[in-house]
Amino acid sequence: MSSETEIKKMTKQEKSWIMYDWANSVYATIMMAAVFPIYFTGIANSAGQSGDYWWGISSSVGMIIIALLAPMIGAMADFIGYKKKLFILFLGIGLGFTLFSALTSNWILLMVGYSFSMIGFSGGNLVYDSFLSDVTTPDRMDKISGYGFAWGYIGGSTIPFLFSIALITFGSNFGIGANLAVQISVIITVIWWGLFSIPFIKNVKQLYGIEKPKSHPMVKSAFSAVIATAKKIFNNKKLFFFILAYFFYIDGVGTVIRMSTAYGAALGLDTTGMILALLVTQLVAFPCSIGFAYMSRRYGSLKMIRMAICLYLFICLIGFIMGYGLEEAYFGVDTALIMFWTLAVLVGSVQGGIQAASRAYYCQMIPPEHSGEFFGFFDIFGKFAAVLGPLIYALTLGFFGRSSYSILSIVMLFAAALIILRIGKKHFV
Repeated sequence: MSSETEIKKMTKQEKSWIMYDWANSVYATIMMAAVFPIYFTGIANSAGQSGDYWWGISSSVGMIIIALLAPMIGAMADFIGYKKKLFILFLGIGLGFTLFSALTSNWILLMVGYSFSMIGFSGGNLVYDSFLSDVTTPDRMDKISGYGFAWGYIGGSTIPFLFSIALITFGSNFGIGANLAVQISVIITVIWWGLFSIPFIKNVKQLYGIEKPKSHPMVKSAFSAVIATAKKIFNNKKLFFFILAYFFYIDGVGTVIRMSTAYGAALGLDTTGMILALLVTQLVAFPCSIGFAYMSRRYGSLKMIRMAICLYLFICLIGFIMGYGLEEAYFGVDTALIMFWTLAVLVGSVQGGIQAASRAYYCQMIPPEHSGEFFGFFDIFGKFAAVLGPLIYALTLGFFGRSSYSILSIVMLFAAALIILRIGKKHFV
């Protein structure tokens, strides 16, 4: 059955929810994965700094802030009428600071703009994820979640990405320098993200929630709800072991996304070649995310998640071999770039699938009227994980002085996740 036929069967709310993945994926591609990391690394290097080191640090700062706030944000989102308001607030923060990042070429200000734009992006995604229980039914969550990632890849991650590649590659023919081309790409990110967020804002409604407290301050009530939800998660062993494993493996996934081009740039790989390779990742991810969703429904989300974790272990090992081979001059840059392209295809085959399956599997286990609270904890585990991975990368690089060892250190995260899922196996029956 074609994806077009499947989309036609979806409700307006489901389509609008999916459309936000189309909208915000441009930020993930341009700002987090492909264009901006290379730009920032180059700016920092030219200022006498270690570009990939500071990229790891800046990726951690915004995540620490949003991770600390995530449970409270989720709890407040569960109050009837507040979920959409919080979503719009974080969307505004994300758009504003992304635009700010296009208006400066100072590496410190770029760090500040990126960190705060990530807070907006991540906070909006927290609330967006919690809307999944509002827009669809449990039996359709794998499908809708998978299509969200799939259409995000083929839309927001591809169309503006292609334009950015063309601008960076051929802009000099029209008097547009490399730095200006990136700044224009960042502005395009803001326009695309904001424009395609409109259907979500207009059509998606909060169906489940709790009444805003009348006798207690809202923040105090939200804090009490956070404590109650933490106890529920700890006492539910299925939830507890899954979210603990999620902490480690999603950290590895996020680190691969955030550090791949910075890693390649540090090794001296061709910028255009890396960007084109990441385009291949987006194109591969579209059908694979949809296929992953169907396989999750047939074989079970958890089994597919385990399979994806094992593939990521392999990806990190190949990434280490690529970097070590260059550092020791066992092969040249051309061979390493071919390996980078191979890794791009492998990452594309599971990147969207593991995230979509995780979101759907978790959403199926939680009460819909408290989806914000539970996704607040889902997010805090994901965001603290996002702090840990780049930090491990940066510290390993600082200690050994070799980027190849940094990418190898990420193997520990995926291995830890597999061990935890094994220990908690009896609770997933």
